[in-house]
Amino acid sequence: MSESVSKINTLITKEYLQTQAENQYFERKGLGDKEIKPTKIAEELIGMLNADGGTLAFGVSNSGEIEDLRTLGDNLNSYRTLVFDFIHPACNIELEEVEIEGKLVFLFHVEQELERIFCRKDTEKFYLRVQDTNRQLDRDRVKKLEYDKSIRRFEEETVKDFELEDLDQELLEEYKVKLNYKSHVLDLLAKRHLASKKDGEFNLRNSSVLLFAKDPEKYIPSASVRYIRYEGTEALTGASHNVVKDERFENNIPRLIDEIKAFLKASFKDYYFLDMESGKFKKVPEYPEEAWLEGIVNALCHRSYNVQGNVIYIKHFDDRVEISNSGPLPAQVTIENIKTERYARNPRVARVLEDLGYVRQLNEGVSRIYESMEKSMLSVPEYHVKNGNVYLILRNKISGHSKTIHDSVIEKIEKDWKLYNDTQKKIFHFLFMYHQATLGELVNFVKINENTVRAYLNKFIEDNLLDRMSTKQRDINALYMFKKQ
Repeated sequence: MSESVSKINTLITKEYLQTQAENQYFERKGLGDKEIKPTKIAEELIGMLNADGGTLAFGVSNSGEIEDLRTLGDNLNSYRTLVFDFIHPACNIELEEVEIEGKLVFLFHVEQELERIFCRKDTEKFYLRVQDTNRQLDRDRVKKLEYDKSIRRFEEETVKDFELEDLDQELLEEYKVKLNYKSHVLDLLAKRHLASKKDGEFNLRNSSVLLFAKDPEKYIPSASVRYIRYEGTEALTGASHNVVKDERFENNIPRLIDEIKAFLKASFKDYYFLDMESGKFKKVPEYPEEAWLEGIVNALCHRSYNVQGNVIYIKHFDDRVEISNSGPLPAQVTIENIKTERYARNPRVARVLEDLGYVRQLNEGVSRIYESMEKSMLSVPEYHVKNGNVYLILRNKISGHSKTIHDSVIEKIEKDWKLYNDTQKKIFHFLFMYHQATLGELVNFVKINENTVRAYLNKFIEDNLLDRMSTKQRDINALYMFKKQ
């Protein structure tokens, strides 16, 4: 790994400045064709202050070219003083001037603010960074932002009587390597505001316990995940009790992600997906990993850990998986805007998980859930808020048809795929999408006359590809489906 160019954030190397994708925590600003004004830099910094903090690199173009701020001449000092000139109230932003290849670059290191919100001193306009963009806030959004900031304080609280031997030293060493940090791990935690240091004594915060303790529940009750597998599509009680597996996972968040990922990959079944271009049957999981893993990571990042007695639940039914965590949604986020809006309830936790590489970019998580479900031709993810909890529901397409496809059906369709016409292929496609169909449904889908579709279906039955589920000769409601055996 190349050497850091920053003494404040050891993650920042020349390569990082040039290649790191802009995200919630990183922004680059070059001189560009038009000279960028100090007020524009100030607005970007205000957005970071009101969000999760981060670093703004001034003097690096969007393409990663290192520029020399000395070319600004006498105007350079106005960029050195912009924090004082244009941001209200006084804030915690540290300007670091670094030399890269003999060129001057400014690194503005922005520390998140737990309680206050910030605006431009001259215009009184408020901004918030969401993903890699800066948004101006109206009065209502400013009020919601104030409310949200008050909830964040839990991860900043110091844990009394924490025993340092309870730290996961192996994970901490991994974190050191990721951040290119050379000194002691406790100093790193203090530097990343996961611990406080006074008179040589370290006091860990709730955020570091959740991230790096071997047993967080020793200090934060209910900091765990529970998986329940139900037989059927409903949770039943009493004599009909249908729980077939009940597992509890207790560990720090990074280890939880690893353990649950391995467990669910083994728990979810596979099914066949018909590739319409090649005519090949591809075995794919019950749910795309990208969807359920992002859902779990989001739950671990955004749950209200101060609400104790309520763990994160993963409830696995025949037709769906439900992931729930104590909420409610952050005030900036609604069910309607959840794909595009972002506000981390536990920003210290979110930042470390991104540093460790557990997600490519945490702020894209919800969008990826939708995209991966769509690519797998599964139902649109559903979000609900109920009784102070947030629920994500992912539905599969296994429960409505056989969980296995007979080898002879697969072999014959793949072998003869090039011989089938477009209408016949569409019939196969519909049956794989919906597992069963009436003659009328297929006619409506393929837009071909009824006699032709019936002739195709009869030929498929003759070839032992389909079954007709009716004993009546002219039953218009007879269901057609792929042969099971």
